[in-house]
Amino acid sequence: MFSFFFNGGIGVMSILTLLLIALFFAAWKAPAWVKEIGLAALAISLLSVLIGCYSMFDTLRQVEGSISPGVLFSVLRNASISLIYGVSVYIISLVVRIVLKPRIG
Repeated sequence: MFSFFFNGGIGVMSILTLLLIALFFAAWKAPAWVKEIGLAALAISLLSVLIGCYSMFDTLRQVEGSISPGVLFSVLRNASISLIYGVSVYIISLVVRIVLKPRIG
């Protein structure tokens, strides 16, 4: 379980975890912020994947010769971990918003 946290990038995964904690706190104290926190988690995870892919493509451009597909796929797998976590936080924010919606009489 912790390997996913470290492989996804400890900085980004820590930020997403803090946003998840803030999401539950906002559901309790400030429900209007739940949507924004979920969207922030989604945006940060997308940005993380884009930065990871940019770094990978920059490294591939500098390397002469061929790169094995296994290396490419492992880099893409690690880049997608933060995206999966960010989308999960966003889905949790949607569920929390549904639960907090006022009931129709």
